[in-house]
Parts: sequence; C-alpha cells; structure tokens
Amino acid sequence: MGKGDRKTLRGKTYRSSYGNSRPHGAKPAVAGAKATVTKPAAKKAATRKKSA
Repeated sequence: MGKGDRKTLRGKTYRSSYGNSRPHGAKPAVAGAKATVTKPAAKKAATRKKSA
C-alpha cells in the first residue's frame, strides 16, 4: 500500500492516472451546500418598435 499500489489514491496520483479511487475532475463536497441551479438566459424580443 503506497506509491506502487494502483488501487489507492496515492498510487493513482503517483502514476498520474484516474479511476474509482481518483475520479477525474472530482470536486470536494461542502456540507450543507445547496446545488446551484442555472437558469436559461432570457430571450430578447426579436421585433423593435418603429420610431415615428
């Protein structure tokens, strides 16, 4: 169990590989945090009012 072990986080980090022990792009979870919800951008009106 150490740098040579391919199944542990330390071994994955040493070999610069990813897997179940070291998922690619993993973000640490924050306790009590709500999931962010992105809303679609509001569409602008396609027609303009004509100036008289």
